Amino acid sequence: MASFKPSHILVFGATGNIGKYIVNQLITAKPPFPQISIFTSANTVSTKAELLNKWKAAGVSVVVGDIKDSTEIKNAYQGIDTAISCLGRGALQYQFELIKQADASESVRWFFPSEYGTDPEHNPSSANEKPHTFKRAVRKMFAEEIKNLKPTYLVVGPYIEMWVPKDSVSGFDIQKREATLLEDGEQPIGFTAMDDVGKGVVAALQRPELSVGKALKIASFTKSSNQVLAEFEKQLGEKFNVTYVPLEDVKSVEKKFWDEGNPLAVVAALRRIWVTGGAVYDKLDNEALGLDGQLQTLEEAVRNRIDGKPF
Repeated sequence: MASFKPSHILVFGATGNIGKYIVNQLITAKPPFPQISIFTSANTVSTKAELLNKWKAAGVSVVVGDIKDSTEIKNAYQGIDTAISCLGRGALQYQFELIKQADASESVRWFFPSEYGTDPEHNPSSANEKPHTFKRAVRKMFAEEIKNLKPTYLVVGPYIEMWVPKDSVSGFDIQKREATLLEDGEQPIGFTAMDDVGKGVVAALQRPELSVGKALKIASFTKSSNQVLAEFEKQLGEKFNVTYVPLEDVKSVEKKFWDEGNPLAVVAALRRIWVTGGAVYDKLDNEALGLDGQLQTLEEAVRNRIDGKPF
């Protein structure tokens, strides 16, 4: 597939958290992709009409259907050669049928599963992490069952936009000038801005010779929590009141959440993974994908959070 060029791209989960950024980057790609379509529900058509109308005006085709209906998925794939899944965590169980139908179709050759996060093969312990369950199953499916379809997995760090706000485990309260950081705050983390995830997808699509069948790793910048804190204090000209939480306390909170069936267990697990080195890599693919100099800096990311830029 080295000479393959996507001619008609279909995106699932396009209006979700990360999907919006990926579609926006697909639309503005240079050179432009010949055709871009999204598959979305009738409910989304009514609740997100403004966004969809904006995309339609930019030339995007909207296919309305039910992601749980395999016949509708099969029909949506007609004439499509590249599919991109941006399904959120709550819909990942439907991705298996998307892959199965894509593999069976006469036209689809390339599939981007909904990864856009930590690598399920980062280290030996990654295989046992609960947030990685569906990712591992998808990779196993491609390795053992899929015959015609080629995958590309895009691994990214925590979205800086979502990492900063304070949650039940850690984060920053910018208004109160407070920060809760894990351990000693010194562990480097490879952060990725959400817009840069979209840039990574576009770069991978433009370089099939580098990306087909690969797990690509990108990050906007790699910094420690303390370095992020220092940038906030520098830009605001004020010191934050900082609390450091021991790793064992994080593990206790995470276990409690899992035991309770609390969805915040995933947040706690990811925060733990990131602060124990699970979002830093020996080698990134930024340069190979032509992304050097195009991605957000720490300074820009912090300024966006201070300004309250929506995401």
